[in-house]
Amino acid sequence: MYLNCHTYYSLRYGTFSEIELLELAKTHGVQALALTDINNTSACLNFIRKAKEFQINPVVGIDFRNGNHQLYVGLAKNNEGFKELNAFLSHHSENKIKLPQQAPTFEHSYIIYPFEQVLQLDKTDFLDNEFIGVSIEELRKLRFSKLKNFESKLVVLQTVTIRCKKDFNAHRLLRAIDQNTLLSKLDKSEECKSTEKMISLDGIHAAFADFPNIIANTNRILESCQIDFGFGEDRVSQNLRLYTDSAENDYRLLEKLCQENLHKRYSNPDEKVLKRLRTELDTIKSLDFVAFFLINYDIISYANSQGYFHVGRGSGANSIVAYIIGITDVDPIELDLYFERFINPFRASPPDFDIDFSWKDRDDVTAYIFRRFPHTALMATYNTFKYRAVVRELGKVFGLPKEEIDKLSKGNYALSQLDEISQLVLKYGKLIEGFPNYVSVHSAGVLILDRPVHYYSATDMPPKGFPTVQFDMIIAEDVGVFKFDILGQRGLAKIKDALDIIKENRPEVPPIDITKVEALKTIRISMIF
Repeated sequence: MYLNCHTYYSLRYGTFSEIELLELAKTHGVQALALTDINNTSACLNFIRKAKEFQINPVVGIDFRNGNHQLYVGLAKNNEGFKELNAFLSHHSENKIKLPQQAPTFEHSYIIYPFEQVLQLDKTDFLDNEFIGVSIEELRKLRFSKLKNFESKLVVLQTVTIRCKKDFNAHRLLRAIDQNTLLSKLDKSEECKSTEKMISLDGIHAAFADFPNIIANTNRILESCQIDFGFGEDRVSQNLRLYTDSAENDYRLLEKLCQENLHKRYSNPDEKVLKRLRTELDTIKSLDFVAFFLINYDIISYANSQGYFHVGRGSGANSIVAYIIGITDVDPIELDLYFERFINPFRASPPDFDIDFSWKDRDDVTAYIFRRFPHTALMATYNTFKYRAVVRELGKVFGLPKEEIDKLSKGNYALSQLDEISQLVLKYGKLIEGFPNYVSVHSAGVLILDRPVHYYSATDMPPKGFPTVQFDMIIAEDVGVFKFDILGQRGLAKIKDALDIIKENRPEVPPIDITKVEALKTIRISMIF
């Protein structure tokens, strides 16, 4: 019965997580509900993954709004529907365009117009996938409205934003923070309604007892929505799974690269090296990580072709395959590094490669990744409300003087001596602490996915100029989306500058390869003498 539910990923609006939403639904006997955050799909993947634990059929979509003005709610019938909703939102958010008053035609999604919005638009023509949403308190108006004649188009739109009075208070405080205004001056149009709560299914049925068609229409929508990403006990990777056109050709290519480069790393490889190489290749193949290695190799190959230095590190540096094909320059045989530390038959996630480039070269490498792989995006990260910061924000919202705000945020007080307002600031500061505040860009994470990015998330366009998904690393790893870490480092730029100086001042010195440590020792001695 619930087609429009918000979490705290409706930034500075919602008041609880997607897991708490599922717990709330379970408590009220709800077997299917829709998560539709405001212009955001951050929580959708995790909501879908966790819903099975609560025996709830998850439906996902978006509450499309300009500011706080609700235009329509989009619900995905299936994965294709989720993609088209994400693409629609992304086009507008990336280009900073206001959403249209009426939704475009969607093939795999439902559109629900709020009752009041339909009246304002004087809309009388509805497509097969378009409906009119009515809340419990709007039933009185419906009885006297011409819209009651659209029997097949009416559905329940009982929005869920809060659970109790405390949540409603927190919501109002978040809205005041968002609008940078005193709580006493917060416009009512910026708030949700105090009735935006979840009630039992019996309560819904009782409220709509005179409109059984509305209940039936709502059930049909919920039952027809099915979305699945293959989440389960063994996480299904959503990353690019094939580098070439087949798994067999991927493995042949990785074998070939190892054979071609083996003698560059080991002039006379012994049985220990060969056995280690064979063990790693077999394990990488059995765990379907071949494409992951080849993608990293591709990135490194581009960097080498441009003369960019790199450092491969992380647990992946334990791999002889990574060492042989040039992803890392750490010899795991010489240093007695265990292969099983970073990859073994019981590991669900691919190995961790952190690849450092010069800060001068990193942006070009990132741009190459976006050109080379079609389904690419940057990882998001959420800046959350920190306790001291949120206390300061709440102090401003309540209109406290700066001295009082400083005292509260720094903890220089005795609780028994605080007035009621100051105690409320501390109380709601604890409640709001940890809520997502705004979305930013992960410092290094790049996603290379198996399907178009909008199958998984809407995207924003931050100043870096690359599309960025709306979910963070924690959600990504939980649902089988693993990032490639492309980092910037100033030290590599200094090394390159040093080599340029040597080339200019000592032209007799042969070109220096910083990956060949033994050769560097020889060059250093020759330069000294």
